[in-house]
Amino acid sequence: MNPLFAALVDDAGLFPPTSLPMADALARHEADRAAGSAVLTHRFLCLASRLHEITSPRPERIGVIVDDPLVELPDVDLIEVRLGKPVPRSGARLFVEVTADELDGLDAVAHPHPSTGAGFKIRCGGLTREAFPSPEEVARFITFCARNGIPFKATAGLHHAVRHYDPALGVWRHGFLNLLLATHAALHGADPLPILESADADGLARAAVAVKKEEALRTRETLVSYGSCSTSQPLKDLRELGLIGEDA
Repeated sequence: MNPLFAALVDDAGLFPPTSLPMADALARHEADRAAGSAVLTHRFLCLASRLHEITSPRPERIGVIVDDPLVELPDVDLIEVRLGKPVPRSGARLFVEVTADELDGLDAVAHPHPSTGAGFKIRCGGLTREAFPSPEEVARFITFCARNGIPFKATAGLHHAVRHYDPALGVWRHGFLNLLLATHAALHGADPLPILESADADGLARAAVAVKKEEALRTRETLVSYGSCSTSQPLKDLRELGLIGEDA
């Protein structure tokens, strides 16, 4: 498998627009774990305030989105927290959610906790048109991270591999393949904006195939993973683009 796609997708089934009930989300997660797709991280994302709802079988890897800093965290894989909010005590890897507009003056906190390999998190969409950052904003964020050696995660709005128009919201949705290739470009000193703006599925797929293994690994050290409320759609898209096989 192309290392660009290995362990790429976090399970965000609890979150909109899918918003599965906890029991259904856990059942789907267990089925995905049993299937063993290498594209999935098999990391279950959950609000801190809902951790108490998790029952058996407990996911082996849990990522916590902190909505209540007072919740005691069990052994979790990573923590995601909004910039400026309290960070619970934990040895888990930390990702701080920021917007492109908040990058100014962030040099001092670019690595909030270097010992844990902390990074940033970008929100690429939501339930309203206003929740979607522009390609220029996403390009600015990626360039900042690439230049400063900051790993990042992404979440929300990345429903498909390739950028596409959503007539229901009247907005262009970002594609996770665009995001990967834009990160690769930024790490090599190129402008990520044209890639983020591209809706050329075939062209993007060819570009992904052309990425060398060592470059793909470096790209994924920067773009760690992204959260998707669907764990099947990313696989479907990658298969249709010919980027993974049926057994991935």
